Amino acid sequence: MARARIADDLGRAAVGVVVRVGGIDGAGSEPSVDRRTLALAVRYTLQLLAEQSPGGAVEVRVPPFGAVQCVEGPRHTRGTPPNVVETDAATWLALATGSLAWSDARSSGRVHASGQRADLEGVVPVIDAERVR
Repeated sequence: MARARIADDLGRAAVGVVVRVGGIDGAGSEPSVDRRTLALAVRYTLQLLAEQSPGGAVEVRVPPFGAVQCVEGPRHTRGTPPNVVETDAATWLALATGSLAWSDARSSGRVHASGQRADLEGVVPVIDAERVR
């Protein structure tokens, strides 16, 4: 069964709180917002990723908050996916809002990406941080 869609007003509000608190500057520190707001912001931006780049070639994981499949290509259905991107909440939100470039996240080791197609260059950001402030 599919997870219920997060309403845009709620998701944008959660991302806005995280942006205003300053927790997604790309420095890698955990945002200083309550866990529920952080979880909502992560899940909403993952939802946007899946909507903006539909497909099943890459699985993006932000433990413990969520994971989505995205990017056109061969669909994964069982077992360990061949193309996985995994990162922490602060790094994901920095990528999702454009506060951190994909290449910088990769070169600094803040993102673990395995598989030939595990590349989000041109896919992130998924939301404009300035518009949710």
